[in-house]
Amino acid sequence: MHFAFGYTITIENQSKDSVQLTSRHWRIYDSLNDLEILNGEGVIGKKPVLRPGQSHTYSSGCLLTSTIGAMKGHYNMVNLNNSEKFRVQIPNFKFSAPFVLN
Repeated sequence: MHFAFGYTITIENQSKDSVQLTSRHWRIYDSLNDLEILNGEGVIGKKPVLRPGQSHTYSSGCLLTSTIGAMKGHYNMVNLNNSEKFRVQIPNFKFSAPFVLN
């Protein structure tokens, strides 16, 4: 049996330069299984370019074998003005099926 969890993330460019998200790294924790590490190009098939002040919102999901889990990771980005690469950390966020909290 698997449990499907969804999440929505908004990425906002707070710098004065245009940037592009090139890839992602996720650490997925499932309370019944080992850690799963995922790396991939872009997010949901896109490599969004964000001008100063712009944001990009996307929704995705993951399947866990338990009713409780968590994710954290980072985005690999590039500054389009000077080609400098950098990471944006994604803090830990948790998943729990509503019925297990009652």
